[in-house]
Amino acid sequence: MKVVKDQLPPHPGNRINYMVGKMIRIVALIVLLGYLMMVIMVPTNTFSQIWLLTIEEKAKATYFGIQGAPILIYTFTILFVAILGCFYLHLAKTFNKGWRRPMIVKGPLGIVSGIEMVFLTMFITLLIWSFSNYTQNRFITITPESAESVNPVVSKQDVKWQVAALRFGFVGNICFSLLFFPVTRASTVLPLFGLTSEGSIKYHMWIGNLVMIFFTGHGIAYIGFWAVTDQISEVLKWDKSGISNLAGELSLLAGFAIWATALTRIRRKNFEVFFYTHYLYILFVLFFIFHVGISYSYIMLPGFYLFMVDRYLRFLQSRKRVRLVSARILPCKTLELNFSKSPDLRYNSTSIMFINVPSISRLQWHPFTVISNCDLEPERLSVMIKSEGSWSQKLYKDLSFPIAMDHLEVSVEGPYGPASTDFLRHDKLVMVSGGSGITPFISIIRELIFASKTNYIKIPEVLLICAFRNSSELAMLELLLPISETQCSLANLQLKIDAYVTRDKKPFKDSWELRTLLFKSLTTEAPISAILGSKNWLWLVAIISSSFIIFLIIIGLITRYYIYPIDQDFKPVFSSALRISLTMLAMSISIAITASAAVLWNKEKSRRVSNRIHCIESPPPLATLGWYFDAEREMKSVPIVSLSDVTTVHYGERPDLKKFLFDCKESSVGVLVSGPNKMRQEAATICSCGLVDNLHFESISFSW
Repeated sequence: MKVVKDQLPPHPGNRINYMVGKMIRIVALIVLLGYLMMVIMVPTNTFSQIWLLTIEEKAKATYFGIQGAPILIYTFTILFVAILGCFYLHLAKTFNKGWRRPMIVKGPLGIVSGIEMVFLTMFITLLIWSFSNYTQNRFITITPESAESVNPVVSKQDVKWQVAALRFGFVGNICFSLLFFPVTRASTVLPLFGLTSEGSIKYHMWIGNLVMIFFTGHGIAYIGFWAVTDQISEVLKWDKSGISNLAGELSLLAGFAIWATALTRIRRKNFEVFFYTHYLYILFVLFFIFHVGISYSYIMLPGFYLFMVDRYLRFLQSRKRVRLVSARILPCKTLELNFSKSPDLRYNSTSIMFINVPSISRLQWHPFTVISNCDLEPERLSVMIKSEGSWSQKLYKDLSFPIAMDHLEVSVEGPYGPASTDFLRHDKLVMVSGGSGITPFISIIRELIFASKTNYIKIPEVLLICAFRNSSELAMLELLLPISETQCSLANLQLKIDAYVTRDKKPFKDSWELRTLLFKSLTTEAPISAILGSKNWLWLVAIISSSFIIFLIIIGLITRYYIYPIDQDFKPVFSSALRISLTMLAMSISIAITASAAVLWNKEKSRRVSNRIHCIESPPPLATLGWYFDAEREMKSVPIVSLSDVTTVHYGERPDLKKFLFDCKESSVGVLVSGPNKMRQEAATICSCGLVDNLHFESISFSW
C-alpha cells in the first residue's frame, strides 16, 4: 500500500473496491458466526441427534463416506473464509489495526486490551460450556446396569471418570483447531479481524498452553482409569480401525517437549533448543491424527491446511539466494543489511523478515524488523540486526573483522507485516523505544519522510523518545535516514527526538567509525521479490481453492474405488492408519502441485525484473558519528533540517513518560511503544489511567 494513494481524493474505482472489500468482509464474518454457532451447538443433543444426522444423510456418498460431513462442516467453511480473506486483502487493503486502550497491564498474559479480554472471556466460556454439556449429557445416560454391561469390573463412578477424560480431549481439540492460525505468516483470516501474524504470536502461546493443559488432563485421566480398572495394557493399544492409544501418547510426548522448551527462560536463553524442538509439531499433529482418526481430525485440519500452504511457499522462497548489496556496521554491535529488491515488492512499516545465513547455520532462521520504506527506497530493502544472541554475534564478528570478505550468502522469507497502516490518522505520534526497540520506528519515520514530500497530505507531528544504555547506541539514530541521504529531507516533517543515555553521565568526546561494506553479487542471486508476484493474494486464492479441489478428487477416487469395496461388507476392515496416510499424502501432493505451479508461473516474470535491476552503489561511509556530540557533520548534501537539529541528548537520565504523554494536548495521539516489558507496561498504565482520553496505545513487541 502506498501512503500517498490512501490520502488522495477517492477515485470511483477505489471506492468500488473499498465497498466490495467491505461486503466481502461482512460475508466472511457472517460465515464465521455460523461456524461459531455450529461449534457452540456441537455438545448438545440437538446437534448430535438431529443436525448431524441430517447433514450426514445429505453428505452421505461412497466417494467420501463418513468423511463427508466433517469436511463440509469444518474444513470447507474455514477454507471458504480464507478465500474471501484473499479477495478482501486484494481489493480493500485497509483495516483498522486496533489502537485499543489497555485493560490489564501486568500479569501472566502481558498487556491485554479490553477487546482482547472480552474475546478471551468468551472463548473460556465456550470451553466451559462445551465441557459441561458434553459430560452432563453423557452422565445422564450412565446407570449401574449400563456400566456393568460394558465391563463387569467397571463401576458407574469409573464410567463417569472415563467420560470426563474423553471430554477433556474433545475440548482440547477446540483449542487445537485454532493453534495454527496465528503462526500462518501470510494469513488471510487474521486480517479480517485487524490482526497480523507477528502481532498474534501471543495468541498462539495462550492457545498452545490451553491445548497442552486439556490434552495432558485427557491423557493422565485415561491412564489413571486404566490403572484403576486393571486395563493398563490399553496403554500400548494401536487399534486397526478405532482409537489408537499409543499414537495419542506419542503425540502427547512430542507436545511435552515443545511445551517445556517454550518456557520463557529456555526460549530466550537457549533459542536454538526452542527452535529445533518446535519442529516436533510434525509428529505432534501426525500422531494426533493417528490417535483420533481422520474424520474427527477435520475439526483441526483447516488451520493446519492453511499453515501447510504457507509453509510450503516459505520453503520455495527460502531455496533462493538473495542479493546482499551492502552492510553498515555501527559501533554498538549493530548491523544494517541492505538487500536489492524488486520494485514490485510491496510491504508496510513494522514488517519483519526472516533471514538465514548458511555460513553460520543452514537451519536457523531469525526474524528482524525491516527498517526501509518501499516508496522511499524502491530498489532496496534494509533490516537492522542487534548482536544479542550467539547467531547475531557471530554475524557481527564476521562482518566487523572480514578477511577479504566481499560476498555473503543469504536467504530470506518474507517480508511479512500488516496489510496497511494508519499512522496518518493521528494528529501526533509519540514513539517510545528502548535500545533496539527503535527498529520499527525507523521504518515509520522513513514512511513519513516519503509522505511529507506531498503537500496535500497532513503529516502528524512526531515525537521520538528513545532510551539507550550507553553513548555508542546513539549510533542507531543514524539509521533513521537511508544510506542514500541525498534523497531525504526532514524539512516537511515535524520531528523531534529526545534521546536518553541512562548509564553514561556525560558524552564521550571520542568519535566512532561507521563502516560500510560493499558486496559483490553473483549471477545465481536475485533481488528479493514476492514469491507469488504483485497479485499474490489472487494467486493464493488459486492455490487454496485448486489444491482443495484436487484433494477432494483424489480422496473421492481412493474412497470409491479402493476403500469402499473393502468396507462394503458393513464391517470396517480397512486400516485406519493406512486411510490416514493416504489422506495426508493426498493433501501434501495437492498443495505441492498447485503451489509449485503458481511459483513457477511467476518465476519468469521475476527473472525479467531481476535482469533490469542493477547493483545499487552505496555512497562512501561517513567518517565519524561526531554530530551526536555537538561536532560538525560532513555530508555531500546536507538536508535543510538535519538529524542534529531535531535531536536532544540527555545523559544519566530516564525519560519521564508521564510528563511527555500528559503534555500532549492534540485531540488524537498515537502512542507506540517498543522495548522492554517494564517500559511498555509503564506507557500502557499511563494511557489506561482514565485521566486523559486522547491517547491511543499500541504495543509493538517482537520478543517471544
